[in-house]
Amino acid sequence: MAGTAPRGVVWVLIEYRGAWPVNGFDGLDLEPEAKALVFSAAQAAKARILLIRRHGRRSREGPSRWAVLRHDNSGACHQRWGTWRRDEDLAEIATALGVPGEIGHPPVLLVCAHGQHDPCCAVRGRPVGRALSERWPELVWECSHVGGDRFAANVVVVPDGVYYGGLDAESSVTTVEEHLADRVSGEHLRGYTDLFPPQQAAVAAALERFGPAGRHDYTVTESLNDGDRWRIRLTGRPPRPDCIDVELQARSAPPHQLTCHGPATSSARVYELTAIREV
Repeated sequence: MAGTAPRGVVWVLIEYRGAWPVNGFDGLDLEPEAKALVFSAAQAAKARILLIRRHGRRSREGPSRWAVLRHDNSGACHQRWGTWRRDEDLAEIATALGVPGEIGHPPVLLVCAHGQHDPCCAVRGRPVGRALSERWPELVWECSHVGGDRFAANVVVVPDGVYYGGLDAESSVTTVEEHLADRVSGEHLRGYTDLFPPQQAAVAAALERFGPAGRHDYTVTESLNDGDRWRIRLTGRPPRPDCIDVELQARSAPPHQLTCHGPATSSARVYELTAIREV
């Protein structure tokens, strides 16, 4: 599971209370000009657009919300929120993508529950959405497809950019509690979205070996590869080890069904730990 978080540091969240098409935002029947404006602005910012909704019975009264969330190179997390009633109101998202957001907001907890995309996400995601919503009702949203259906239930913390997978109701609460205390564990970690897959796998290996650490306690300072072999050097903040070398072997896993919905089998790229040492 380590090394499977999709890359990206900018997210657009759009609350949509109706049925979600299989392809999410792309499939919504919105005013064409507003939709095209949001899509092109998101492409320019390399932002991912996700539909969101609160767990459980949803009222259609009142305006819906949108957000632009960003994680920058310094580790700062920026958020800008707005509301919309008419499709044309979504044009504000394009403006928000071009300006810095505010810092200091609590993180957003996204639970993939996009059953139209893949039933695994609904069957496994909704119990997690319910458990987390009962604990943190203001932070939790169900969301459309985030990638990695085979790891459902998936939880993404944004704008931190941390993917967790293989969760159930009990483990999701424990994992999020630890995350909010700035103690990221390697057990359910898929990866940090500002890193490339082998770097994500290296950080997960360090967390498994040396114990939970803060989101920014490890920094990737060197990445070398020779064919399918990788050596990733990490530097750690005290009390973490100062310098760690992680060696990985990349390979293709045997073909298997990667999603509940997909009938075909395919092979995923995995990174196996071959060595880890302090230097």
